[in-house]
Amino acid sequence: MNSPAEIPFRSFVQIDRQATLPIYLQIANQLIYAINLGKINPGVKLPGSRALGSLLEVHRNTITAVYDELYAQGWVEIKPNQGTFISAELPHQKGHKKLANAFPTNTGYPFRKSFLLESPFEQAHCAYQLTDGTPDIRLTQVDDLSRFYSANIKRKSNQSKMGYFQTDGSQYFKEQMKNYLHYSRGLQIDSKNILITRSTEMSLYIIAEILLEQGDTVVVSELSYFSANMIFQKSGSKIATVPLRADGLDLDALEELCKTQPIRMVYLTPQNHYPTTINHSPQKRMRLLQLASTYGFVLVEDDHEYDFQYDKQPSLPLISADKGGMVIYVSSFGKSLAPGFRTGFIVGPEDIMVEMRKHLGIIDRQGDILMEQALGEMIEEGAIHRHLKRSLKAYKQRRDHMALQLSLKLGHALDFQIPNGGLALWIRWKHPINLAKLAHLAKQRNLFIPKTLLYQTRDITAMRIGFGNLSLEEIDKTVDILQQSYEQLLLNQL
Repeated sequence: MNSPAEIPFRSFVQIDRQATLPIYLQIANQLIYAINLGKINPGVKLPGSRALGSLLEVHRNTITAVYDELYAQGWVEIKPNQGTFISAELPHQKGHKKLANAFPTNTGYPFRKSFLLESPFEQAHCAYQLTDGTPDIRLTQVDDLSRFYSANIKRKSNQSKMGYFQTDGSQYFKEQMKNYLHYSRGLQIDSKNILITRSTEMSLYIIAEILLEQGDTVVVSELSYFSANMIFQKSGSKIATVPLRADGLDLDALEELCKTQPIRMVYLTPQNHYPTTINHSPQKRMRLLQLASTYGFVLVEDDHEYDFQYDKQPSLPLISADKGGMVIYVSSFGKSLAPGFRTGFIVGPEDIMVEMRKHLGIIDRQGDILMEQALGEMIEEGAIHRHLKRSLKAYKQRRDHMALQLSLKLGHALDFQIPNGGLALWIRWKHPINLAKLAHLAKQRNLFIPKTLLYQTRDITAMRIGFGNLSLEEIDKTVDILQQSYEQLLLNQL
């Protein structure tokens, strides 16, 4: 409840001493308007006549006349020996429509609206939910995270790093990242080749800002990551697609496209392709580098799930074999941790890193130095490696269990390959069914399937379903609901 001292009367009471309307009525009318706007709440005590008169620079008798007018109209009540209060029940007078909380719903000026950036993400309050392959934060080693972060917040030497303009990030973290990427992904880089961002999407946005212009052509696979496509289209670029084969992009189709028009960029996820989970063969990776060199397009390699590999010797990133500076590598670090402890990063030649830091300085000038310091220590002390090793064991078990349950209960209806990495399965239904109706039936049974997981065209009926966020018991229930919903869908079609 407002107190008289908190109410900014001078901000909404403006007196025009040249007007013909008496001053006490000017003040009364403006107070009524302020009450309607919710600037003075019912039950609030108003200042005494002397105090308010002094504040508004009018005689106390003028304020007495104001209060009398408000009382006559029912806006205030006067309590003997207590003072004047806004009425608990405000009058409903003609011409005095209540305006409380009436903040404008529309601007008074035109602006551009982007239907392209309409969020495809949905939410529902269901007991079970499928994702496109997110980790399970229940597996996070909270004690480790809190210990490293707490130690850095308390460290006096870090206080000078808590200010703004820290866009170059923690040099210590970048040195640790350099070592981590060298040993885990074979990257022979310097810390100058690394840019730390908040997410993969921020990384792609910065890349698009620097490299793409209106009318440029960006090539993606026929099935591709929707957020990346939105970012590229928002830059004014045209999206061209090429078919996806069992071993990666159809590079013959890509080369034919290069021969007919200039290609500025090719975006791909060669390791655990999104959404199909396939891997590009070594031969296709080498040919991609050759095509980039021949036709001069930028290769943006999104390695979104490299840390989740169940084979002992996964393929190294494309950028590890890039000698011509044609690849920009995008990935994330700490994806197996709680969301607030993850970062995105970009790896590329030093000259473009310089330009990217300029753009990062505009959209994220304060950075998160303490988080980077903590993550750097987790790399150096081996905590990240230990956590990833433990979580990979759990994720592999969940992958195998999801595959087994799907085979037992829906093997007659769908096909899939067990991926050697990542946190999701790509399932294709053997016969066309209405996936939107399937999702609706599943939701009635307390399983939410976002529309971003559904891929339905004339030629394909498929889904990307994550297993990483589900326990073994949750996987059992999820597959049961899928089976029941599928069977009901078939019955409804009869």
